[in-house]
Amino acid sequence: MGEKTIARKPPHCLVLSYPFQGHINPMLQFSKLLVHEGVKVTLATTRFFIKNLHNNNNLPPSISLESISDGCDNGGIQEAGGSYNAYIQRFWQVGPQSLVDLLEKLAKLGNPVDCIIYNSFLSWALDVAKRFSIVGASYFTHNMAVNSIFYHVQLGKIKVPVIEDEVSLPSMPKLQLGDLPSFFLTYEEDGPVLEMLKGQFSNLDKADWVFCNAIYELDKEVVDWTTKIWPKYRTIGPNIPSKFLDKRVKEDEEYDVAQFKSEDYCIEWLADKPKGSVIYVSFGSMVPFDEEQLREIAYGLRNSDRYFLWVVRASEETKLPKDFVKKSEKGLIVTWCSQLQVLAHEAIACFVTHCGWNSVLEALSLGVPTIAIPKWADQSTNAKYIEDVWKVGIRVPIDEKRIVRREDLNNCIKEMMESEKGEEIKRNAIEWRTLMTKAASEGGSSHKNVIEFVNSLFSL
Repeated sequence: MGEKTIARKPPHCLVLSYPFQGHINPMLQFSKLLVHEGVKVTLATTRFFIKNLHNNNNLPPSISLESISDGCDNGGIQEAGGSYNAYIQRFWQVGPQSLVDLLEKLAKLGNPVDCIIYNSFLSWALDVAKRFSIVGASYFTHNMAVNSIFYHVQLGKIKVPVIEDEVSLPSMPKLQLGDLPSFFLTYEEDGPVLEMLKGQFSNLDKADWVFCNAIYELDKEVVDWTTKIWPKYRTIGPNIPSKFLDKRVKEDEEYDVAQFKSEDYCIEWLADKPKGSVIYVSFGSMVPFDEEQLREIAYGLRNSDRYFLWVVRASEETKLPKDFVKKSEKGLIVTWCSQLQVLAHEAIACFVTHCGWNSVLEALSLGVPTIAIPKWADQSTNAKYIEDVWKVGIRVPIDEKRIVRREDLNNCIKEMMESEKGEEIKRNAIEWRTLMTKAASEGGSSHKNVIEFVNSLFSL
């Protein structure tokens, strides 16, 4: 850690997460890094989300847990009629005052907040920070390229509907419409979501710090370009448990909070499988697949005649083909598992993924090649970078109904497992694993950025 004099109580950061598993996990990991460097941290998210966590008692004792209201304290998005757009509008109406109430409560308890690190979606949190004259730091959970895309939407440089055949942005490869986040295709129904994503940048010029859960080496050109706009833009990732990176933070082996209960007997199932023989399949915690798509994936996996471990959330199980059993000679289906433990297992050959950013970072950090089936939000852009920029995976083609067919999935599995291209992808994945670990380790690019921020807090 850099030099500093601790002449008073340690600085206190309130880390405010959006209430989704894919957002709270990396922000919790960043919180652990701050605690490791002597900062006091209170983690906050919405009341309903906290109520429904399976293991929030697993939080490190050094991190306090608080909540704010999103206006849907008893039912989350379902309380907003199941409409994500309605939920956003309600949260934005109620959230700011609830955050004010929390800050005042902590101050009265003799625990005033020195800095708010807020999920970039919650841009109004920066206005609250400035109202209290405390440091405001935005934390982006998307990758650098995706952030740049939405920034250019906010500038008016990209307009919807996109009528160009391809989009050219500074320091980025040319993007086809299918490489852009899904909201460019569904803007008529997802207008409020697109407005929220634009809104991340509406007041960002007032932020004291801007963090991105990535490493500088992943996309140096975009980082350098972005830093010219926001001089305090810093990459501080990958924010995953230290056990799977540099092992600097003791007992940091899991994300510690979970929306779903893990079925960890899958690790036992992996134990007797040959090295590099199992295809791991998971499509994250949010996006549903329709019955036709799940059927095609099921038969694609079965027809590959490879071992596979497939995570199918409990809410999706009824969509599986009736003749598809949960456990067979070649396959095992579970409702949830510890993804990091699975990806780190030597039996895993590749990862069939929706390309959510956390899953991509985990695969890069553990040197696992990917087969990309993007579905929603930023996933198509991540898939573009996986295949064409970082060259650590293959993107499965889709048909005119936007469905991945069993034959195409089977062909991609065969290419990954048997071809020279697959071998090259595996070598690239191992190289990225080395770079990710180096960035997070002492003296690495991300570690230096974390220390710079911590030192600034101690100098307040």
